[in-house]
Amino acid sequence: MPGENLTRDEARERAALLSVDGYEVALDLRSAVGDGNGEPRTFRSVTTIRFRCNEPGASTFADLVAPSVTSVTLNGKDLDPGEVFDGTRIALEDLAAENELTVDAQCAYSRTGEGMHRFVDPEDGEVYLYTQYEPADARRVFTNFEQPDLKAPYRFEVQAPEGWTVWSNGAGELTDGVWRFAETKPISTYITCVVAGPYHYVTDSYERILEDGTKLEIPLGAMCRKGLAPHFDADDVFLVTKQGLDFFHEHFDYPYPFGKYDQAFVPEYNLGAMENPGMVTFREEYIFRGKVTQASYEARANVILHEMAHMWFGDLVTMVWWDDLWLKESFADFMGTFANVGATRFTDAWITFANRRKAWAYRADQLPSTHPITADIRDLQDAKLNFDGITYAKGASVLKQLVAYVGQDAFLEGARRYFKRNAYGNTRLGDLLSVLAETSGRDMSAWARSWLQTAGVNSLTPQVLLDAEGRVAELAVVQVAPESHPEERPHRVAVGLYRRTPEGALERYARVETDVEGPRTVVAELAGAEAPELVLVNDDDLTYCKIRFDETSLATLREHLGALTDPLARALCWSALWNLTRDALLPARDFVDLVLRFAGRESDIGVLQMLHAWADSALVHYAAPEWRATGEELLAEGALRELQAAEPGSEHQLAWARFFATVAAGETDLALLKGLLDGTETVEGLDVDQELRWAFLDALAAQGVADESALAAELARDDTASGKRHQVRCLAARPSAAVKAQAWAQVVESDALSNALVEATIAGFDRPSQRELTAPYAEKYFAAIERVWQERSIQIGMDVVRGLFPGFQDRQETLDATDAWLAAHADAAPALRRLVLEARDDLARSLRAQACDTAAAGA
Repeated sequence: MPGENLTRDEARERAALLSVDGYEVALDLRSAVGDGNGEPRTFRSVTTIRFRCNEPGASTFADLVAPSVTSVTLNGKDLDPGEVFDGTRIALEDLAAENELTVDAQCAYSRTGEGMHRFVDPEDGEVYLYTQYEPADARRVFTNFEQPDLKAPYRFEVQAPEGWTVWSNGAGELTDGVWRFAETKPISTYITCVVAGPYHYVTDSYERILEDGTKLEIPLGAMCRKGLAPHFDADDVFLVTKQGLDFFHEHFDYPYPFGKYDQAFVPEYNLGAMENPGMVTFREEYIFRGKVTQASYEARANVILHEMAHMWFGDLVTMVWWDDLWLKESFADFMGTFANVGATRFTDAWITFANRRKAWAYRADQLPSTHPITADIRDLQDAKLNFDGITYAKGASVLKQLVAYVGQDAFLEGARRYFKRNAYGNTRLGDLLSVLAETSGRDMSAWARSWLQTAGVNSLTPQVLLDAEGRVAELAVVQVAPESHPEERPHRVAVGLYRRTPEGALERYARVETDVEGPRTVVAELAGAEAPELVLVNDDDLTYCKIRFDETSLATLREHLGALTDPLARALCWSALWNLTRDALLPARDFVDLVLRFAGRESDIGVLQMLHAWADSALVHYAAPEWRATGEELLAEGALRELQAAEPGSEHQLAWARFFATVAAGETDLALLKGLLDGTETVEGLDVDQELRWAFLDALAAQGVADESALAAELARDDTASGKRHQVRCLAARPSAAVKAQAWAQVVESDALSNALVEATIAGFDRPSQRELTAPYAEKYFAAIERVWQERSIQIGMDVVRGLFPGFQDRQETLDATDAWLAAHADAAPALRRLVLEARDDLARSLRAQACDTAAAGA
């Protein structure tokens, strides 16, 4: 990644100097098809930028990452590309008050999902293109000023192979062999977009009568590769889209400003989705080739609504610099769930948020790289790594707490004023706080200092004192901050008291909302209540904290967790127990035991699937090494028992089947998987479709049961892009030294694989059952990562550094080797050091949890 960085200071200087009036971008993508003659493929990109300079005679630069530049013309004067272009920047000197820059360049197609990504479908040979830019890869496609606060309108025109369709942010039409698109509103470079190819395209429309009596009409489109068309449930995508448009128009009081609304599901996508106005892109895995649970449909709906919220939070109003990335991502993450609950069939989405989304935040907020929600982003590499659990999930959690603090009406009225005042502009934290202070009547500065400008997660623990009659004499909430971030915060919480009914159900009988401040807060309203069996200090999940339990509550959960009738309360208890496990306060084997005893009674399918993932993590990361074989056998037995007991054809049955494949290791279990594949074994109601076949084969390959010929035969059965990714992962999972050596070489020593196949190879390479086999690669990892970071794109660099860290070599020697690398590479790129520090922290946490589990065995 040499020379591609941009610092905040450079961006500030350029923003103070320039105002951009408009872009005209012409792309010739006809080179995407045909014989490439063995040369790296490029496409012609001609860009004209009209801009003003506040200091005539000053100098600046434009951004372009391209193999070559044919010509550069500034204000009618031809500049020598060899003198002004260094591979990433074009030097611009002696600027006039009004300027016109034209750059004719040859830009490279991408195989890493950054810039203009080119994908060849192995099923039919068709070529598909799409762009992905955030935070700063538009410069790989056209010359620009690549920073979010230099907004401008854009006009795109594209030449494409015959028979293709091209889409961009604005509406387009084909005239004289060129696709020409309507000029956009002023937007940032990173949300411009081009999608081109023989995509399968479906249309619909949305209409709404606005308050002034005018009719808003939005053309809707949805697209995917032709090979996925038989699986594409566009009707459900459009249903959620229309429900979201209704919801946001009702709450935001600002009509959707970007004309049409296309949604493209594209291959080899690095992200979940991207909020390009009028042309949203999604990873195509949101088109389901086989049966999935409702949790998958809920997740897709959440992403659709998250991206739609960005049309206002992020596209209409954009942060000045990446420091305030949360101004769009935290809001979109909150609004995705808020709208899911308020507008769609997924009315329990807050349960998923509490259980799944917050788990991401809690993990990120305990890493050494944790940061305030309003972060210190020095440059683009920092920005790339801050698309994390803090910016998204913690930020959304804090906004949920803010709604409880100021009230929903004041919160939404603040959003409405924020849009109207800052439309098509750029903002900072203070711009939002000022409108929220207006609408709520509260001083937002203290709240912002506590929640947005400090890092770390607090723990809340109940203390219960009973009187002589067995009633509550005093109930207090104790707040503890970690030593590394000793900030105590104001929490608006609900405290719930639970007891068992005569029928055995564990139900709430008292609830009080209160403000927790300081180290200890007495909840006076609960004095005199009947003695609780369970106290839940963040009932209804109003605040962001780690829930802890008193001894009575923990004992109750150990025996009666499955009797807890409220699904959100149950999800919160599971989340709290998982945090106890990660924090080495609850032995991993105890968490596994809880899952074995109570997960079968879990009604919420999303919570159940999260429990499966946590149980597997508890076994492979946090259990004492000598207990792993026992735990694996217990989980496999439990999964099979629940699979056989589940209602035939139900989504619970499917979830247990997938979990069984994850934990199956014994000969009998593997024989069952093999029998389910070849049809000699059946489970009533279980449809072993193509996706489930690959899940079973993954387990069989990792255990050495499915060989290369079996995987080749399966690829012949499923000769698609999805099938190829599955096969690559399974091939790399085989327990062979030669296989591991080949996989390592393909990812670390070569850049021939696309981003999706790099991801698949890494996923297959590192398996917990193959610790001895991959042990030699710990040393190789530390020898290679700095070179990989320097030579590869940041996305591939992140994938390799995260994915190949020797976390399964969970012993002190690996921790020491990590520390030695960090000590010897103090001057390495800060983003690279951050990734290694995070991996080190995960490993140290594993060792602490394993020690806790070992101690429990000896107790």
